[in-house]
Amino acid sequence: MAPSPTGPLHLGTARTSLYNYLFARHIGGTYVLRIEDTDAARGSDEFEQDIIDNLHWLGVTWDEGPQVAGGEDIGPYGPYRQSQRLGLYASEADRLLASGQAFHCYCTPEELDAVRRDQEARKEPPHYNGRCRNLTDAQREAFLKEGRQAAIRFRVPDEVVAFDDLIRGRVEIAAEALGGDRVIVRSDGSPLYHFVVVVDDAAMRITHVIRGEDHISNTPLHVLLFRALGHEVPVFAHIPLILNPDRSKMSKRKSQTAISAYRAEGYLPEAMVNFLAFLGWSPGTEEEIFTLDALAERFEIEHVHKGGAVFDKDRLDYLNGVYIRSLTDEQLAARLRRFVPDTLDDRGLVAVSPLIKERMVRLADASELVAFLIETDAEVAGRYGPDELVPPKSDAAGTAGALTRARDQLAAVAPDDFAAAELEARCRGAAEEMGWKAGDFFKPMRIAITGRRVSPPLFGSMELLGRERCLARIDAALAKLAAVVAA
Repeated sequence: MAPSPTGPLHLGTARTSLYNYLFARHIGGTYVLRIEDTDAARGSDEFEQDIIDNLHWLGVTWDEGPQVAGGEDIGPYGPYRQSQRLGLYASEADRLLASGQAFHCYCTPEELDAVRRDQEARKEPPHYNGRCRNLTDAQREAFLKEGRQAAIRFRVPDEVVAFDDLIRGRVEIAAEALGGDRVIVRSDGSPLYHFVVVVDDAAMRITHVIRGEDHISNTPLHVLLFRALGHEVPVFAHIPLILNPDRSKMSKRKSQTAISAYRAEGYLPEAMVNFLAFLGWSPGTEEEIFTLDALAERFEIEHVHKGGAVFDKDRLDYLNGVYIRSLTDEQLAARLRRFVPDTLDDRGLVAVSPLIKERMVRLADASELVAFLIETDAEVAGRYGPDELVPPKSDAAGTAGALTRARDQLAAVAPDDFAAAELEARCRGAAEEMGWKAGDFFKPMRIAITGRRVSPPLFGSMELLGRERCLARIDAALAKLAAVVAA
């Protein structure tokens, strides 16, 4: 896996990393993380930190490469940051020049742009016109006297390049599709991605490269460079792109793609891993819930799909809910700690966890679900108006009567016996005696107690809140209804 630290870890990079990890673990191989940081203008240590931290959060680990941002490398083929390997790239470029498989190109950006516009006018595909391919010594000398700085171009042979893809089978692409001889080192001496990635893969003894299908068109150039440098070509596997529901390519401009954003919303790493694994792969059975170790055991790269994988947010939400509900109350409380205020202590958080577990899609949902425990009685009362207390087919006076009856039942319970089962039995009995449907009878109670139409289970919430606070909140609701009746 070779991320470019020019942005936060996004879904596509995370999925590619996961597939590399699963494949390496499945076959007992070595998984390498290499940081491609030659784009100094767009890269940053912050982005590298984000990539490494979020891969670790997902549970993805590697055998070689930097374990922490800015830290030392682990592995025999370092350094694992391209910015520290420039000497190797220069020597490999010199080898290609010496063998005649590369040449110096003195064309200026303006000249190349003029050629491109001319080709467009003739409706030709853009390609290098070969101007500097066979310069004489005199011509090169003349360019140097003008003060021109030379780029280095790789001589692209006229042939059909073939390679066997683990997912797509035999792939054959004519080299002319590469647009002619390709620049591998800019005129300022900085090497280009398509060159350095080949040099690195060869130097690091990479045997398998798993990457997105958008790299298929680049692979012929890579194959040719491997051969020109005298190295064995690794095995390629190009995985499908992640698509939006409308089947357009997923991008950070149109979609939420940063793993850190999903992490901040309270998606569990286990759910995210499970979700990403199925974005383009299937175990061939109806099973849908896997641990990371189980995925590694079952993962077969040949079972990765060729077609694009549609990002289904509802599916991610479903999986996250499954994993949330699988946690013990103590485990859930520990994960919720950073999503709820410290005013709800750890004991209270464990107590409320079973009440909110079934109603949560993301951990961040907990903040609203537990708010009734943290808010003051006045804050809760300020959340609703008297009309919201009144159920269908009733009025303020009737609702006040039902709520008063409920209060009497609650007040008759001793503080030490103020438990959910007892409260529910009493209130259901009162509703039946008054001829009210239980849902209508409970509605004004729920809003009075929590300030919300939707809340955790009502009677469990009341047990946590305690007798006196429940009575005080019901009294506030009754006062609002009384004002309406008096008016």
